[in-house]
Amino acid sequence: MARLAPPSVILSESEQQELQKLVNRHQTPQQISKRAQIILLANQGLNHREIARELGISRDTARHWRHRWLESEGPLTPRLQDAPRSGAPATFTMEQTLRLYAMACEDPATYRLPISHWSARELATEMITQGIVETISARHVARLLEEAELKPHRSQYWLNGSKKRS
Repeated sequence: MARLAPPSVILSESEQQELQKLVNRHQTPQQISKRAQIILLANQGLNHREIARELGISRDTARHWRHRWLESEGPLTPRLQDAPRSGAPATFTMEQTLRLYAMACEDPATYRLPISHWSARELATEMITQGIVETISARHVARLLEEAELKPHRSQYWLNGSKKRS
């Protein structure tokens, strides 16, 4: 049974130039450059097998990016990006995360705790006690603080001992 020819990709002169710039630019991520090459070769009339052989990729990859290009519109670079992935939904709301950050920046004495500075474990326990979250691990608290570059276990200030006077 004869196979259908792949759909034609027709690029304007400006699109060709912009894609070629992406391919030639050293700062362009390799995956974006490869996708731009796929589109440029498809524009020259090459089929999936020829594109795959030319670029050292699978036919499925050539087919996927040709179809993605034809289905999408708009600026070139976003058309060559990966599609958003579903992933797991966020476990905590932005409000809960911000309350964690605020708590981490406050003195533990505010919460009547007999500690001098916060640890991830103590923050997690206090968030549960305050009813901010139902459950949260100390490790997750540590990751959230690390992402925000907060270090509640470190003190910003220090005291120098007084010099003895003779």
